[in-house]
Amino acid sequence: MTLIKPFRELCAEHGIAVTHQRQVLYEVMQGMDGHPSPEEIYARVKRKIPSISLATVYKNIHLFVESGVLREVSLHHGSQRLEMNAEEHHHLVCSKCKSIEDIDESSLGALPKRRKLADGFLVERYSVDVIGICAKCQ
Repeated sequence: MTLIKPFRELCAEHGIAVTHQRQVLYEVMQGMDGHPSPEEIYARVKRKIPSISLATVYKNIHLFVESGVLREVSLHHGSQRLEMNAEEHHHLVCSKCKSIEDIDESSLGALPKRRKLADGFLVERYSVDVIGICAKCQ
């Protein structure tokens, strides 16, 4: 498992200015399980910073994704979902309730490391979604 770096160190590595709002946002996300939506993150951050707007949360999430601080889970599930897990992994997605769970990369077998595909497409990372029905929905 990857060690969680201090927020200031992470910002320095990714060229992001440290602000109080960003630090609270990051700390809230660290404490959330699964793959929260921006709205779920906003609800928790608002408890700590009542004056924060949903637009500010979205703007900073976008900045974190663009800079590589966190990852966005595939948008094919109906809404933006985010994750803090930087380990290589894939997802189990329930087609009924839309829940998303991590599955270790080794569970699906090894994929080739980053390389160029047809027409010069440069692979940055693989993200496999296994679509099915979770145990709760069966």
